[in-house]
Order: sequence, then structure tokens, then C-alpha cells
Amino acid sequence: MFWTVSFDSEYSAFWRCVKAGAAYLVTQLCKMLVLATFFPTSDVSPGYMDFMGEFLRSTVDLADLVGLHLVMTKIAGKGQLKVLVAGVGWATAELVMTRLVPLWVGARGVEFDWKYIQMSFDANVSLVQHISTAALVWLWSRTDLQKSFLPIVMAFMALTCYRPLLIEVLSHVLGIQSWSLLLLKTTFTSCIGLVALQLYLTLTTGKQART
Repeated sequence: MFWTVSFDSEYSAFWRCVKAGAAYLVTQLCKMLVLATFFPTSDVSPGYMDFMGEFLRSTVDLADLVGLHLVMTKIAGKGQLKVLVAGVGWATAELVMTRLVPLWVGARGVEFDWKYIQMSFDANVSLVQHISTAALVWLWSRTDLQKSFLPIVMAFMALTCYRPLLIEVLSHVLGIQSWSLLLLKTTFTSCIGLVALQLYLTLTTGKQART
């Protein structure tokens, strides 16, 4: 009986992750339509960066926050379940759409290349990033969150949207590539994740203490 209940619970969580992945695909399709319509790619000279154009394109990533929020509103359960299902489903869909084919085809080649190891580490960093973003979105939607924490949550939500742009600017200015770039992504994501975790624990432990 216990095995049946456990299996049903895991099976339900699996399909919730699949639905979150489907929401990711729909969100990315909408983003591509907006980018192609309003922010077409412009020709930039080598060595230069169209900062304003990249900033406007990164602003479209706010749609990811909306998508995550809609996914979590459709999930019944505790906060940690909503955050994990939305984050894992979102990250898995991104992995399948952007990294699975290069990893599967390239990593099985005859010659070894470190870029596939870097790609694998980068996928794990993205997983942490998406779970942290889902946690921030969940915190933002809570009515029992302290008002003093709301600006912090909103600021870090904005950071998650503009994270690729900030990393690209830093790598362009500092000339960071390869493993150093991966370390920069890991550090940036870890900072966001630690803040999101601390805010989440503050809310949940405070709620338990009051009850």
C-alpha cells in the first residue's frame, strides 16, 4: 500500500514537471515571436556590443517570470513542491531544447573535448538558476511576505532576467572565456540562489514559529 501511494505521488510529480516543460516551450515561442517582431537582430562590428539592443532583448525574459508564476498557480501543494516542480520542469525543457543534441552527438565522438564537460556543468548551473528563480517568483506571490523583503525579491527577480546580459558584459569587458566564464556563471547563480534560499527559509520558518 505504501509503495502504491509513493508511486502515485512520484508519478503525479513527474507529469507536473512535464507540464512545466510544456509551459517553457510555449513561453519561449512567445518570446521568439516578440523578439522577431519588435527586436530584430542588427549588424554589429566585431569586437563591439549593442548594449541597448541586448538590454531590450533581455527585457523580454520577463516572460519567463510570468510563465513560472502561471505554472506554480496551477500546482496544488506546498511551496517547496511548487518551486521544485516548476524549476526542474523548466530546466529540463531548456536542457532538452538547447543542450541535449550537442551533448548526445558531440560527446559520443571519437575525440575528447572539454567543452562538453563545461556544457554539462553549465546545465547544472542552469538548474540551480531556474529553481532559484521559481523560489523568488513564489516568494513574490506570497501575501505573508514581509514588506521589507519585497524590494529585495523584486531586485533579484530582475537580476535573474538580466543575468545573461550582465555575464556577457562582464565577459566582454574582462575578456573572460571558457572555464573562467563558467566560474563567473556559477558565482553569479550561487549568490542569487543563496539569497533566494535565505528568504525562503525566513518565510517558512517564521510561519512555523507563529503556528
